Amino acid sequence: MTEQTLGRLAEESWNRFDDHDSMYYEGVWHRSHALAERARRMCGGFAEAGIRPGDRVAVMMANSPEVPLVYQALWAAGAVVTPVVFLVGPQELRHVLLDSGAVAVVTSPELAEHVRAAGVDIPVHVNTAELERAAERGPVPRAPDDLAALMYTGGTTGRAKGVMLSHHGLWHVARDSFHLSHREGRNRALVPVPLSHAYGLIVTIAGMHATEPQQAVLMRWFEPRAFLELAAEQRVQYGTVVPAMIHLLLAEPLESHPLPDLAYLTCGAAPLGRQTLEEFERRVPGVQILEGYGLTETSAVTTFNPPGRRRIGSVGLPLAGYTITIRDDDGEAAELGDVGEICVTGDSLMLGYWGEHEPDPDGTALVGKELRTGDLGCLDDDGYLYVVDRKKDLIIRGGFNVFPRDVEDALNLHPDVVTSGVVGRPDPQLGEEVVAFVQLGPDATVTAGELIEWTRERVGRVKYPREVRFVDSVPLTSVLKLDRRALRARLG
Repeated sequence: MTEQTLGRLAEESWNRFDDHDSMYYEGVWHRSHALAERARRMCGGFAEAGIRPGDRVAVMMANSPEVPLVYQALWAAGAVVTPVVFLVGPQELRHVLLDSGAVAVVTSPELAEHVRAAGVDIPVHVNTAELERAAERGPVPRAPDDLAALMYTGGTTGRAKGVMLSHHGLWHVARDSFHLSHREGRNRALVPVPLSHAYGLIVTIAGMHATEPQQAVLMRWFEPRAFLELAAEQRVQYGTVVPAMIHLLLAEPLESHPLPDLAYLTCGAAPLGRQTLEEFERRVPGVQILEGYGLTETSAVTTFNPPGRRRIGSVGLPLAGYTITIRDDDGEAAELGDVGEICVTGDSLMLGYWGEHEPDPDGTALVGKELRTGDLGCLDDDGYLYVVDRKKDLIIRGGFNVFPRDVEDALNLHPDVVTSGVVGRPDPQLGEEVVAFVQLGPDATVTAGELIEWTRERVGRVKYPREVRFVDSVPLTSVLKLDRRALRARLG
């Protein structure tokens, strides 16, 4: 390929294979050539609506076949895709629309009033069928370094920031992700992750690099029982998940849902505890979980555990073009095996943040050509990366470092626990105290005191929580990551 841009990639992927069942959604299989024709017509519709190369267009939709088609049509039209998770409130949506300078919004009928409530006077395309009435158009020329996507972070350290991702970065990361994870003959995937998240976006683009016809079984949103039933009914062979989904699946009677066709699940967005991984694989025989690691700022994927060479507990090896350095508190390269901040260099990093934003000393930052991720981890002798925790989530209790993930992994091993979240509470004597929020299963009988003792036996006398609070559900962000900010707010 001479022009490594996403519009050109989409066009080539449409022409690569004969017509076949391409996407299953809510009881219907959609054919590949019909989807391609719809995307080309959408491209023409966007052009007729005045969308020009470089324009930012917000896309706020729940998962549906139209989402990848809108992305592909916008890239073919030369526009910049600005995905917005459909669960955000009107004020956050308003911030994204105004900050990005979006010229239009594409949404679905059930979200139209929500979009209008943001109060931004720009065109709202509610029905893609109107766009599809136009004549088909092919991709306009774009440069690999041109902006392809403006992804807004979750705003966990302040107002959401726009991350600028290039055609080149997304093209290469998606290609490498596909070739590292794909097994020949495994062509039917279950996709429950939100396509509006960086992980979901890269899954969409990775499919455009396919070397043999692929079939996607798309879920509108994740629900554990529906996931298991759909995986069995459609005989899916692999899938994409995040750790929160694994925890929720483990609360289901997995033994009652045999999945003989499922070979592996790729897991990203957050680290997964080793014991959780091993329990899932024990209860779902024949399935491997392949972990990876990445940030929006690294075009969604930085490392991955390739099939046949995975190391349990690790998030894998860097993708081609990425180099990882572990730095100590002074910014110097740490000794091999020592824990420090994960720093990344490579030509698929973000172009930068959109507009002017206040620097976050404990968060992700681009320093020169190196990305300081704000995550803590270490490398082994063979270059495999191990993620320990988020730097800003570190609890310092009486001068000792407590990584919340260590405590959560121990709590989640208890048979009565569905999932947990751990944060630090200010303490006048110790600096911080460890507090755990725990979601129990429906038939649980364990007490808070028993869980405290359970954890103390597994993590030691410094790290275990002195307080356990039971909650109906542990709060998650719109992309199913543990929402520690919401937990801290509950501390009062």
